[in-house]
Amino acid sequence: MDDQAAYNAARKRVRQLRGFYVHLTVYVLVNAILLVINLLTSPGVLWFYWPLLGWGIGIVAHAASVFGTGRFLGKEWEERKIRELMEKQKRS
Repeated sequence: MDDQAAYNAARKRVRQLRGFYVHLTVYVLVNAILLVINLLTSPGVLWFYWPLLGWGIGIVAHAASVFGTGRFLGKEWEERKIRELMEKQKRS
């Protein structure tokens, strides 16, 4: 891998990480505001956790794509598997 390709790969990874951290920050801030609104307007009926849970599923999926499954079943895994199958084909 040449320097430019390595730079592009690192830049792409940084963008993925930044995107996740921005998403997480907005999630925390918005849900904190929703909690305050809920407690100020109707403290007897707690509803703030519904958007917290719903959006939380999205956060978990985003985290999995950035930190988890992307490494195991993402683009890098595909490239590795392609090279492995091509090598296997050459030997046959």
